[in-house]
Amino acid sequence: MNTNINCSKCKKTVCYSKYYMNGPENCPTKTEAEVIERAVNEYEKPEQKEFARQASIQEFENYMNMPEGLMSRNPRVEEVIQFAKKMGYRKLGVAFCVGLKNEADIFAEILENRGFDVVFVCCKVGGIPKERIGIKDEQKIAHTFNMPDLWETMCNPIAQAEILNKSEVDFNVAVGLCVGHDSLFFKYARAPVTVLIAKDRVLGHNPAAALYQSNAYYRRLIRKEPFENRLPSASD
Repeated sequence: MNTNINCSKCKKTVCYSKYYMNGPENCPTKTEAEVIERAVNEYEKPEQKEFARQASIQEFENYMNMPEGLMSRNPRVEEVIQFAKKMGYRKLGVAFCVGLKNEADIFAEILENRGFDVVFVCCKVGGIPKERIGIKDEQKIAHTFNMPDLWETMCNPIAQAEILNKSEVDFNVAVGLCVGHDSLFFKYARAPVTVLIAKDRVLGHNPAAALYQSNAYYRRLIRKEPFENRLPSASD
C-alpha cells in the first residue's frame, strides 16, 4: 500500500494535461491505477454519470472570457441553485448552525423565490442537553463565562440528517455546521450534500483566509510542533 501520496507537492500537475502519465513515481495516477479504474467505472452508472456531467457543466458555466482575461461568473449560492435546477431537484434540505440563523433565513428566501420547496433544520433540533453525550460542565461554552450549571443544548447533526431523510429531500445543503458535526451529517444524510458555508468563527466563515495569511499574520499555522506533540506516523 502506497502511503506516500501527496498531490499538493507535485511540481508538474501533469494530470491536468494529456501527459498525465509523466508524473513523479509516487503519483497516484501511476500507483493507484486499479483504484482509479474502479472509480471511473462508477461513472458508468447512469445516476453517477449524470451527476458528474452536470457538475462539470456547472464548473464550465462559472467562467467567462472578458477583455481582462478569464473571470468567474457566479457566487457559490448561485451555483448551488443552478446545479440543483440542472439536476431537476425540487425539494432541498438545509442543515444549518444556529449561529448562522440569519444567513439561513436569507438563503431560505432566495430558494423559495426561485421556486424550490425547502426544509430547514437547525443544529439544536430536539433540545437535547450536552450531558447526553458525556459533556461535563467544565466543557461547556458557558464555563468560559463562569456560569456553571447553565443548560446547553448539544448539536444534533444525526437528527438533522434523519429529519431531512424523512422529508425525502432531493439535495442537501450544509450551512455553517461545526467541524465534526458536519461529518456526522454527511455520514447519515441519504441525499447528496453540498456545502454553502464552512464555519470559521474567526475569519467570517472564510477558512481559506488563514491559508492566504500563512506567511504573514497566521504564520504560526506552519510552525513545526515540538516532537512530543506530533501525531505518531502511520509506521509507528
